Amino acid sequence: MVRFTAEEVKDLIIAFFIISICFTILYSRRNLSTGIEILPMAMVGVGFGFIFHELGHKFSSIHFGYWAEFKIWPQGLLIAFITSFFGFVFAAPGAVYTFGNFISDRENGIISLCGPIVNIALALIFLAVAVIIYPSAFVNQNALFGFLICNMGFNINSYLAVFNLLPILNLDGSKVLRWNGVAWLISIAIAALLTYLSMTMGVESIVRSIIGI
Repeated sequence: MVRFTAEEVKDLIIAFFIISICFTILYSRRNLSTGIEILPMAMVGVGFGFIFHELGHKFSSIHFGYWAEFKIWPQGLLIAFITSFFGFVFAAPGAVYTFGNFISDRENGIISLCGPIVNIALALIFLAVAVIIYPSAFVNQNALFGFLICNMGFNINSYLAVFNLLPILNLDGSKVLRWNGVAWLISIAIAALLTYLSMTMGVESIVRSIIGI
């Protein structure tokens, strides 16, 4: 059974809002009026990306029979906030801690991989929705707003996937690599490709190439 403690829910909410603000600062380039418009879109992109990333870790831990709980990392939130003013976000607001007597490298690797896999899946879902609603975005304000959300959702989730798969410090990538180098290589290659496309082509160009206009 999946259970959330009151402290865990509080930590998730705090991390969610602060990370949303960090990405708003990043995308608005510190422009307050632009930031007010971007914040709701960032909250959707980060909301799905951050929350479901952590739930991916939690549910997979529970699948293996362990207790898992998200705990905030205040220093990580501060680093994320500071770095957002310098053109990137070091997104490490906290982590799901898995508690067990003995967790094998395989179990730890799979648990760690589930978070970035969720981000990759969400990036592709946002892209698919963007393809569907793009033609209507020219004539419908709601469709345009939806497309902008999908744009940010694709960008943020691609970035979160590749960032967390880096094999450094205590990020997911180091644990996945310790378990299975092939699984790590395939997953980070996909995440890196999506991130590269988001940074070079952009979602609109990707969508236009897919639908052939």
